[in-house]
Amino acid sequence: MNRASGHPRRTADRIADTAIEWLGTDRLGANVLTMARNLLALERAMKTILPSSLAEACQVARLEDQRLTVAVPSAAYAARLRQLAPRTVAQLARSGWNLNEIQVKVQASLLQSRMKKPLPKQSIPLDNKGLEAFRSLQENLRPGPLADAVARLIARHGQT
Repeated sequence: MNRASGHPRRTADRIADTAIEWLGTDRLGANVLTMARNLLALERAMKTILPSSLAEACQVARLEDQRLTVAVPSAAYAARLRQLAPRTVAQLARSGWNLNEIQVKVQASLLQSRMKKPLPKQSIPLDNKGLEAFRSLQENLRPGPLADAVARLIARHGQT
């Protein structure tokens, strides 16, 4: 936390704004900044056109010579995007983008970066009626792995 302002995001925002302003003052930096903004705008436009599951997996990588290069995390996404490429190019062209084709590149590293953290394991404790049902089941089971699993379940839930 920044003690001077009391707001850490405000300081970070000012640093980012300063960096963007600095990029804009240099000719090469201005070109890089313009290209980055164009790629981000093109990615937003594609996300409105493509089905949501595919759109979330796609990342615009390059725009050069009326060819858009899009990175996807797997061959399945690549195949689907290639199927939709002609329609997507036509819709982007109608929106004002000067494109003739979409080139698809598979980048497995995208899959790893987009994977979500697993949800924590959740369990709902058994009430007395549920415990009694499992106890009744245990009495009617022959000894074996299933009977052992039911016994562990009763022991675990019976402690609460």
